[in-house]
Amino acid sequence: MNRRHRFRPRRGLVDRYARSARRVIAPGRSRRADTQLGMVLAFVAGAANAGGFLVVGQYTSHMSGIFSALADNLVLGASALVVAGLSGLVSFVAGAACSAILINWGRRRSRRDLYARPLLLEAALLLGFGLLGGLAHGASGFNPLAVLMLCFIMGLQNATVTKISGARIRTTHVTGMVTDVGIELGKLIYWSRDPIRSDILRVRADRPKLRLLGLLLGSFFAGGVFGAFGFERWGFATCLPLGLLLLLLAVPSLAHDWLNRRRALNKL
Repeated sequence: MNRRHRFRPRRGLVDRYARSARRVIAPGRSRRADTQLGMVLAFVAGAANAGGFLVVGQYTSHMSGIFSALADNLVLGASALVVAGLSGLVSFVAGAACSAILINWGRRRSRRDLYARPLLLEAALLLGFGLLGGLAHGASGFNPLAVLMLCFIMGLQNATVTKISGARIRTTHVTGMVTDVGIELGKLIYWSRDPIRSDILRVRADRPKLRLLGLLLGSFFAGGVFGAFGFERWGFATCLPLGLLLLLLAVPSLAHDWLNRRRALNKL
């Protein structure tokens, strides 16, 4: 009896973690769940983007720079760089398409873990990127392959969080977020009272949205600091905690859904 009682708190802690992880990526969304998921994925994106730059000398989380480089290199006649840019673009699009396929496959089958599968794939790719980098960094052909992997991962993550949040959140680039922060700050400081005309609608800032954007930007920056510091000090081993963080989010939903299906089959 004493031994059984001794292990109850541990099981309770594990159960609370599993319920929290399932809630964060559950199909039924809440503002709190979107915020928590967005912060985690923004941190991962910032770390992969900053760390990837130290490895391959290129940011892979946004397509604006790649499109601009494509135009420049096309005019300059740098055909090899044009091919490299197109490859990165296609890889990003393929990652986004892969996310949509996995999510729609799960939705068609009424799976509760439909959002866990893209996160599991992203975790596997990050861990694979770390392993590949540890084994082949510096070898001929590593950098192009690394860029393609990072672009695919960024496209996969951006599409996943876009689908989960209903396009409220994107985590792999900050241009849109910074623009929205400026818009909401403009609303916040705008003096909208009119002593003569009371029928004019007041301009009101969306404070919850402003708070969310601030948290996402802070998480992206914190991830960038972690990624740059980690890749500088520990190299590709930095991918390990990033992959494990995504696994901690995905595995409880996958395991819970698998157990429910097993119970349903056993009842037949």
